[in-house]
Amino acid sequence: MPNWVTPDKLTLVGMVGAGMVFAGYVSSNIEENWLWLTIAGYIVQWFGDSTDGSLARYRNIERPRYGYFLDHSCDGLATTLIVVGIGLSPYVALEVALIALAGYLLLSIHAFLSVRVLGELKLSYLNLGPTELRFVLIALTIAMMFFGRGSGWFGQINGFDIFVGLVGTLLVTLFASQTLRTAARLAQEEPARNEEWRSRK
Repeated sequence: MPNWVTPDKLTLVGMVGAGMVFAGYVSSNIEENWLWLTIAGYIVQWFGDSTDGSLARYRNIERPRYGYFLDHSCDGLATTLIVVGIGLSPYVALEVALIALAGYLLLSIHAFLSVRVLGELKLSYLNLGPTELRFVLIALTIAMMFFGRGSGWFGQINGFDIFVGLVGTLLVTLFASQTLRTAARLAQEEPARNEEWRSRK
């Protein structure tokens, strides 16, 4: 990597990629070929997001608190651009896309809380991490170009609505199950004071 390329610049590249994804989805209301911009945006976003931290570690210039704060802040904004873009496209209803966004942000909240209370950062669920999720979204975008923007199998609801809605529901369900599991673990590690008092009696 050239010396003039810095981790911050790669983070910016990732955000530019997210903007390309958003613009491609919104512009697909005019012409579906704009979805190629979306696919290119996913690749650009993956490159920037996947290499900024790696470059900092390779050059031994990590700034843990700064990097953690900036990276996850940008991830939240990038995901919002991507999912809202999907909802503003002619293929998925905005209300359905927002369910998926809510699920993702809830899981993000859980991940950040886990860092505080458990010292663990988990970004993958059901063997799916950020890279695999991008492959799923690229496949979804290709399917949009292949199947078009028809009214769907159930009137106003089409297959893309169902898929994105199911993904959102799965994310919310994962958040609920992970929250219950973590709460049960913490309850065992930190018993209530009245239980401690009874055990001493």
